[in-house]
Amino acid sequence: MPDKETNTYRTPLTRLPTKPLVLVGMMGAGKTAIGRRLAERLDCPFLDADDEIETAAGCSISDIFALHGEAAFRDGERRVIKRLLDCNPTVLATGGGAFMDADIRQAVRDKGISIWLKADVETLWQRVRRRDHRPLLETKNPRETLERLIQDRYPTYAEADITVDSDVGPLCKTVDRVMDAIEGFLKTESE
Repeated sequence: MPDKETNTYRTPLTRLPTKPLVLVGMMGAGKTAIGRRLAERLDCPFLDADDEIETAAGCSISDIFALHGEAAFRDGERRVIKRLLDCNPTVLATGGGAFMDADIRQAVRDKGISIWLKADVETLWQRVRRRDHRPLLETKNPRETLERLIQDRYPTYAEADITVDSDVGPLCKTVDRVMDAIEGFLKTESE
């Protein structure tokens, strides 16, 4: 299938996953941007958990945090992601904190294939610093907060089935790496 960004081709997967592909990682790692392109290449639906949460709640994530707090948001996130894991085939982008929840991690293990889009702090900071819709970064020192979140979350993200570096290069190259990693994972899983 041609990649619209570069008009190049990437060999399709030899077999498609039988479970949802669940993208996990920090805010700014590219879960939505990579996820949309991956779903297009695999000719399957793309779902964004944050969009689905906002639809279910009837307000933005920032508003949910402000009105009800993080605990209420996480409860809604858990319910929505568990529902979305029943959609197959699909590519599902989750919020940065979703995979930190033990119930969500277990549901993803049971019903999906988790893919950690890993990026270094500088790449993440360049991607998120000018955006104002990141409730967890509404602090006195958002970069320091981002660094702390990375320290807290990366050991848990490392539990994902697949890890792919999400660097500053073209998105199509990251999608290629994701597809290669899925191919390798499926091959190992079938052996």
